[in-house]
Order: sequence, then C-alpha cells, then structure tokens
Amino acid sequence: MRPNPKQAGRASHGWATRRRHSRITSTTLKKTLAQLEALGNEKMRAQNTKHGAGDKQYGVRLGDIRKLAKEIKANHELGMALWETENVDARFLAILSINPKDLSASEVNRMVRSVTFTRVADWLNAYIVKKHPDKEALRNKWMSAKAPMAARAGWNLTAERIVKSPEGLDLPAFLDRLESKMGTAAAEAQWTMNFCLAEIGIHFPKLRKRALASGETLGIYRDYPVSKGCASPFAPIWINEMVKRQG
Repeated sequence: MRPNPKQAGRASHGWATRRRHSRITSTTLKKTLAQLEALGNEKMRAQNTKHGAGDKQYGVRLGDIRKLAKEIKANHELGMALWETENVDARFLAILSINPKDLSASEVNRMVRSVTFTRVADWLNAYIVKKHPDKEALRNKWMSAKAPMAARAGWNLTAERIVKSPEGLDLPAFLDRLESKMGTAAAEAQWTMNFCLAEIGIHFPKLRKRALASGETLGIYRDYPVSKGCASPFAPIWINEMVKRQG
C-alpha cells in the first residue's frame, strides 16, 4: 500500500512540532532552574533540611517561589518538567504551574507517592489533589494505602469532607479506626489523621466527647511546641479552642 502523502505530511509536521516544543521546554526548564538556584539561601536550605527535605534543593523562600510562579503563570508542560527533577524548590514551583485538570488520576497518584518532603506533599494536596476531578476516588484508594504519603493525602481529603460535605461518611467508624490505628501510624499519615479527629470533635457536638477522650488517650502531639498565640495540634486543646472561637 502506497503511503498517503497528506497523512505523511501531518505525521512529519506533528513530529517536528513535538521536537520544537521539547527544545523550548528544555531551554525554559534550564532557565527556570537557574532562576531558582539564584534565589536560594543557606538559611532556608538549613531549615528545609531540618524538616527532612534532603539535598535536592536550593533553599528558596516560598514567597520568592510564589513571585516566580506569577511571572511564569500557568505552564503545565514546564510544571511537569520541573516536577520530574525531584528538586524541592522546583516541585514547589511546579505545583503552582500545573493545571490539575490536565493530570490523569494515575499521574496524581504517582506524584503523591513520589514525594518525600511533607511540605511539598501539603502543597501538592492543597493546590493539585483537592482540585482534581477524581479526588474522591483517590481518597477512597489512599485511605487503605500503606505508603505514608498516600495515606497522608487520603486522610487530608477526608478531613476536608468532614468539614465541607460529611454526607455519606460513617464518622463513628472513622473514630474507631483512628483510635485503633493512629497511635502506630507513620508520622506522615498521623498528622492528617489528627486533622480528622479534631474536625470531628469541632463540627459534630454529639461526637465531641468521644473525640476529646480519644485525643487524651492517644496523647499524640500533647507536648508539641507551638508559637505564642497559635493553637496546639493536640486534639483536645485544638477542639476546645476552635469550639470556643465559634461562640
């Protein structure tokens, strides 16, 4: 069969366009990484390292990352390229550049599981995961995940549902699960599990007494250091403080 000249032309044009676009992305990626590196400082690197960031970072302040993101604006392909570098600062910037709706559920799942730094995980959850159309299916999947960052994301989405759309959630069953699993959970998941415990106590008066008792028994974050004027993450203190503010 003889090749169709029109089809061959379209294929050639598509290949050329992809190649040109790839070159543009590569050049832009290098330029963007150089900008991030220039913004880095030792104090921020030390702070990130203290909280588990590792060596792949420049130490850029989050405010400076936000300013750079405003200059770049939405750029999904560049964002994905930045994400794949595994550099902490590049991933922060990537999160602000990526369009959540352009990601498949499997891509979001892969991204969540690839994170090793909790601050990146929390930005990813706030700016990408919570805006993804498949977040409920992902939440159900992650709630039984053994991977700590996936579990962190699952409990984070559950805390959001407890506050915004609790219909269909079995809250007493969640308390059963928190009481039995939270004490031995990985630190990454334990943090957002604690969110769920506190939100149940804050927003559901009939379950408040049990949530307070669960927090006291578990004792997680009882001695957590907090700045003056900030509420402790220890669930009983947190619940009582938020209820008091509600009047």
